[in-house]
Amino acid sequence: MDFAPELLEALRQARHVAVFTGAGVSAESGIPTFRDAQTGLWAQYRAEDLATPDAFERDPAMVWQWYAWRRELMQSAQPNPGHRAIAELERRVPRVCVITQNVDGLHRMAGCSDVIELHGNIWDNVCFSCGRRVDRGEDVNAVDTPPRCPHCNGLLRPGVVWFGEALPAEAWQRAAQEAELADVFFCIGTSSLVEPAASLPRHAQSCGRTVIQINPESTGHDAFARFVLRGKAGEVLPALLADAWPAC
Repeated sequence: MDFAPELLEALRQARHVAVFTGAGVSAESGIPTFRDAQTGLWAQYRAEDLATPDAFERDPAMVWQWYAWRRELMQSAQPNPGHRAIAELERRVPRVCVITQNVDGLHRMAGCSDVIELHGNIWDNVCFSCGRRVDRGEDVNAVDTPPRCPHCNGLLRPGVVWFGEALPAEAWQRAAQEAELADVFFCIGTSSLVEPAASLPRHAQSCGRTVIQINPESTGHDAFARFVLRGKAGEVLPALLADAWPAC
């Protein structure tokens, strides 16, 4: 795989790298994308009609069971070479931050130390009533479906961002700051469809940052990228790191 000398030099000189990832990275670990996961019993439902506060209020048991099924799909997933290459960047660059739309936790599992989860984490539970995060080790009333909060007895929900909900303010502010300040901004395996997250590459480009797009297919992010690399993250990233730091 041939990379432009200017790309390799930009990466070697970077002191601060931000990596923005989407569903394409997790798909390489066998995790179906959000909409592709609708199979079997759940094929009759649209994901967009289940992942909302209104759906949870109408039928909390059904929404909880759907997420239990999604968790089961992800249970055995492991970080792929793309995840591991991103974690490896921390050994090459003084500061690396991952900004992800994925909720599976695979970046942390791969060894990334600074991860901003824009859409939350599917393994977390949050009380629908009081908003507290409930650790999996806490004593919850698991007799009910969904389980109940040990603090207020409200219903627990998965700790993810649903349609109609705002992104966590602190996570979004940090992500926007990373786009502004990083020398190199990777955009990997994500479409240009889900806002406001999709605005990050163009925000980075408008701040004069070097944007690198990695995706098997063309997306709207191509227009804001200085370098566009066609291929899967698990193939492109390890090759890119090997060429940028051949002696390491």
